[in-house]
Amino acid sequence: MTTTHTVAELDDENTALAFEAMRELRPHLSSADEFVAAMRTQREEGYRLVASFDADGKVAAVAGFRPMTNLYVGYHLYIDDLSTLPSARRQGHGGALLRWVDEEARRLGCGQVHLDSGTHRHDAHRRYLSHGYVIPAFHFSKPV
Repeated sequence: MTTTHTVAELDDENTALAFEAMRELRPHLSSADEFVAAMRTQREEGYRLVASFDADGKVAAVAGFRPMTNLYVGYHLYIDDLSTLPSARRQGHGGALLRWVDEEARRLGCGQVHLDSGTHRHDAHRRYLSHGYVIPAFHFSKPV
């Protein structure tokens, strides 16, 4: 049986719908109001938010991304956030979002899609690898 997922971009008016799914990945977010304010700021920098909805019309998973250009890969799409509610995992929502993002990257003329993922997120890594992603580098960071 093939399940079709409804995927749609969220705008300022319906961003709060994604709060619970995003909080799974970003537990430091204390409220939907804080989340909406942060999204407003990030949207000014080109960030976009897309959601996969369950059969009841509730947000099951979200992906936040932005097009960007750098010397390393040129014009590409970068996924900042990809998160699924625990109750909706293994139902295809993450895969539906990855396919949607791929199509959007093609539509925008991006050459690649990139993302970073925490080293402990093994299930997510399996999903990314099964969707054609590779691990070309390690990401380093340092507080200053």
